[in-house]
Amino acid sequence: MDNIDAGPSVEGESAGLRRGLTARHIRFIALGSAIGTGLFYGSAEAIDRAGPSVLLAYLIGGAAVYIVLRALGEMAVASPVSGSFGEYATRHLGSLAGFTTGWTYTFEMVIVCLADVTAFGVYMGFWFPDVPRWIWVLAIVFFIGAVNLLGVKTFGELEFWFTLVKITAIIAMIVGGAAIIVFGFGIHDTEVGVSNLWTDGGFFATGIGGFIACFAIVMFSFGGTEIIGITAGEAEDPARTIPRAVNTVPVRIILFYVLTLAVIMAINPWQEIGSDESPFVQIFDGLGIGSAATVLNIVVITAALSAINSDIFGAGRMMYGMSCAGQAPAVMQRVSRNGVPWMTVVIMAGALLVGVLLNYLIPDKVFLVIASIATFATIFVWIMILLSQFQARRRMSEQESTELAFPVPFWPYAQIAAIVFLGFVIGVLAFVSDTRVALVVGVAWLVLLAVAHRVWVRPRASV
Repeated sequence: MDNIDAGPSVEGESAGLRRGLTARHIRFIALGSAIGTGLFYGSAEAIDRAGPSVLLAYLIGGAAVYIVLRALGEMAVASPVSGSFGEYATRHLGSLAGFTTGWTYTFEMVIVCLADVTAFGVYMGFWFPDVPRWIWVLAIVFFIGAVNLLGVKTFGELEFWFTLVKITAIIAMIVGGAAIIVFGFGIHDTEVGVSNLWTDGGFFATGIGGFIACFAIVMFSFGGTEIIGITAGEAEDPARTIPRAVNTVPVRIILFYVLTLAVIMAINPWQEIGSDESPFVQIFDGLGIGSAATVLNIVVITAALSAINSDIFGAGRMMYGMSCAGQAPAVMQRVSRNGVPWMTVVIMAGALLVGVLLNYLIPDKVFLVIASIATFATIFVWIMILLSQFQARRRMSEQESTELAFPVPFWPYAQIAAIVFLGFVIGVLAFVSDTRVALVVGVAWLVLLAVAHRVWVRPRASV
């Protein structure tokens, strides 16, 4: 592009990319984005903090995320661009807001991806306990980096099959777990039923403090769902596929999080669920179903691979869009012959090598630290999405609002409530000593971005 500072049009920004994602791809990408490390591994940490009340936390957090995605969907259907919410923030809140949002999302994807590759190393430890975790992390970084250099249709197909494996396993786990609860099969006391959800301390077993503290991990679990907006830039029919993907969110939350974790905690008391491995594997391994534990470990590895794959895709497309808008180095606009911004994939793979170092230096604490920092970045991006949509709607005439193809519900009260709740979650990070580092890192990151924008972007824009 001759003038990257001018800001891309819908057509111009995506000129180098290819609309190869079908409705099937986007539907499963949307499903898969909510089924990852946060559920299969991070849920153990959330259960440890809150006990059975974590189920209520997932419902409350999920409701807020649904409002965020509806706000994003409203803008994405009206203007499907690869820069997505970074571009929307620039349009409706200003250059600094767009710059900060886009780079914080990229930062979020790097951090979340670090958590995902860490979890992958933990899962492989189920079979190879004597192999250092960092070796698995190094291997997976290079493998997924290579996969992402293929075309977007290949990415969509890979996500389709990854997600199909995850969904099948979760449904089978819910059905199998329910059967164990009802019939026992000699491995569960049927008289106990589901009473583990409220006995031994009650539903709020760790008190209100524990319930509040779990939100830092719960919201991390939903991180990455905003990739739905990123896919709009390469979707074949975004006006049809984006609304369908967003509207599946409530069902996903109830089925994949609430029902699944309820079954897990009903079979075994929540205190027995540790964080050394996936609670899914722990349950079946503890019941003596060794082969089922092996199968489930394959599933959670698939979930980690899917999450890493999506993280690299989302961050790469965001960096590409920002580069087209003059908010990132021009080198990030380089696109391969099959329509992949290859330089952004290389940058992401390089950043993930930090995960190798962290897993070598602090293997015991790395997941919690990374998850809390990712939560701050995720919440910030969601708040900017809500503020962008709020400002966009305020500027519309009544007729323009009426003509919206996919308007967010309960305007403006739902948005205000979601913003307040997300602000509360950021406060939770300061409330818990283990996650306080996230606020320090997050504030330092935002200050760094503000300085970078003033020194780099503003002078270029004024030329």
